[in-house]
Amino acid sequence: MSDALRHSLAQHFPEAIDWLQRMVEINSFTANPAGVDALGQLTAECFQELGFQAEQVPSERADFGHHLFLTKPMPGAPRIVLVTHLDTVFPPEEEQRNDFHWQPAPDEGRIYGPGTVDIKGGTALIWLILKAMREVMPEVFNGVDWLIAANASEEVMATDFARFTAERCPAGAAAVLVFEGGPIEQNEYHLVTARKGRAEYRLTAHGKGAHAGSAHDQGINAIVDLAPVIQAAAALTDPAREITVNIGHVQGGTVLNRVPHLAAIELETRTFDPELLQQTGAALEALSREASPGSSGIEVERIGLSPSWPDDERTRGLARYWQEAGTELGLRTGLVKRGGLSDANYLCGLGPTLDGLGPAGANAHCSERTPDGSKLPEYVETTSFLPKALLNLTAIRRLIAAVKRP
Repeated sequence: MSDALRHSLAQHFPEAIDWLQRMVEINSFTANPAGVDALGQLTAECFQELGFQAEQVPSERADFGHHLFLTKPMPGAPRIVLVTHLDTVFPPEEEQRNDFHWQPAPDEGRIYGPGTVDIKGGTALIWLILKAMREVMPEVFNGVDWLIAANASEEVMATDFARFTAERCPAGAAAVLVFEGGPIEQNEYHLVTARKGRAEYRLTAHGKGAHAGSAHDQGINAIVDLAPVIQAAAALTDPAREITVNIGHVQGGTVLNRVPHLAAIELETRTFDPELLQQTGAALEALSREASPGSSGIEVERIGLSPSWPDDERTRGLARYWQEAGTELGLRTGLVKRGGLSDANYLCGLGPTLDGLGPAGANAHCSERTPDGSKLPEYVETTSFLPKALLNLTAIRRLIAAVKRP
């Protein structure tokens, strides 16, 4: 079976790269809804030949493009959700300014370009996997209730996509497979089994304005009030428990001859453990009591929340199919956790989840190149497609056999 799969994957790999090129050549910056929608239409066309029906769902925000859901219904069969996204972080002007476009580098085994690894390469890999599966294992391909879910605004972590996906999985999913890029380091294939959650806060100090020269003693300096709060918030970082607090923005005051009446910071905190994320938030909220007498105090406001995807037994059970597949194919696999967010943070409640299943590459979110090579733009490693596709195919076959077992 492995030999037949290898042959099929190699045969269809050039077509997968052709689809990838067409996808990369469309600017799909999150704030370019026309481009996002054009990519969605192309993606629907890509999977149409495999029997998938397309549904484009408007985002809650009119300035974002449509989410894309591709289905191949099979009532009574296990539902598997394959996750990708349509948007990138590169405005058209940036791509033009940095001459950042589809640029194969065969001698390096790379293709440079916007979204090559984050995540259009993942979309092309999904197509390659399903193409070979239908050809070599049609009974497996036709025995799954497939849903390909493509987020229009993943790069800004818009939350409506998760709700729309859940509505299409009322009974949950046998597996949620996320095709973000998957590094291969020292011949070890990384499988992502957890991501940190993130809570965002704004802390505002309300002081009292006064003339800095003639009435300094009548003022309450909001910046001075906020200074120890900044230190206290930063001190909540705890590497031993994998908690980070990052002070990302500070503002306060107006002119030098006025005691500042207002100052604020914005920060984020991240951790893998949902309970620790809640505890850290409570500690930040407790800082509201730190202020000078006579002031209006410190106002603490949570302005954003992305749930943690914890490393639990359900995820590790799913990962075992990939570990077993790796052993069968002679490929080493390793389970890793990531601090960054993905759709896995929001979709892990649907069922066992695994991430990092896409091709290998590097420098996501970078469009710059310098002559000395100290800066290189985003690229995907072309040599990673076939082994990653084979690993995923072999694992998915094991997964489906297990969930269908009486």
